[in-house]
Amino acid sequence: MSATLRDRAAPRTGRPGPLWALPGVAFFALFAALPMVLVAYLSFTHWGGLGDPRFAGFDNWTRLAGDRLMHRAVGLSLLLTVASWAIQTPISLLLGVWSAGRQRGRAVVSALFFLPLLLSSAAVAIVWRALLDPNFGPLAWAGPFLGLGTVDLLGGSTSAFWVIVFVASWQFIPLHMLLYQGGARQIPATLYQAARIDGAGRLGMFWHITLPQLRNTMTTSSILMVVGSLTYFDTVLIMTGGGPGTDTTIVPYLMYRAGFRSWELGYASAIAFTLVVAATLIALVMVRLTGFGSMRSTREGI
Repeated sequence: MSATLRDRAAPRTGRPGPLWALPGVAFFALFAALPMVLVAYLSFTHWGGLGDPRFAGFDNWTRLAGDRLMHRAVGLSLLLTVASWAIQTPISLLLGVWSAGRQRGRAVVSALFFLPLLLSSAAVAIVWRALLDPNFGPLAWAGPFLGLGTVDLLGGSTSAFWVIVFVASWQFIPLHMLLYQGGARQIPATLYQAARIDGAGRLGMFWHITLPQLRNTMTTSSILMVVGSLTYFDTVLIMTGGGPGTDTTIVPYLMYRAGFRSWELGYASAIAFTLVVAATLIALVMVRLTGFGSMRSTREGI
């Protein structure tokens, strides 16, 4: 076979052309970019869901800047995000590293841990609301039995918020545990073997080998936690309805209440656009600060 024929028969191994990205770009444009453009447009209008939107200039944005309830909702959303990250990260990291090992009964226990991940958020919220019901749930008899009287965790101004944090952590720790499990299984065993030869203990190997090797996994998990916490909604809707009062009214629930209870869809669009921009900027800052965007391998030099 001549050189010319061999060159024609050989597959091309260069960079893929722009057409390869067309399906992904089209999907993003249709289901992400276009809705965001429409939301941005509606944020400058007054619209009750019927008829044509009326242009309102910056009325919605001026109202948003001075809305005390919005300020409180932002604070609660940030507190929910920080608390969720602080609780879920260490627990999911330790469980993920443990489940990546070869302990007896590991597979059975891991499967039990993964059960909450199989349930929808609505189902989880309904179950926990029933369990915490002060009249018919386990607390209805446990409270008097323990001498605590009626225990209404969802009715307390402080306890209701931390119940939301607990339920969110209970539901999503298995997801992040799965991420850390996959990352831990990719760590070369030769690193641990060399560390044992040098006399390193389990704590030293975890601190100097496992954690550095999981830094990209930790960044991915943290971004998912932050974005998920900022957009958390269905559990709050079902369990507390933003109450008692406004003690669990986070930004997504405030957006829902403005749009589908007060039918102020222009103002709700302003809240939604602000939320999406804030979540995107926070994710980009996290990627930038952690160096995750450079996609450096944790296995360089191995």
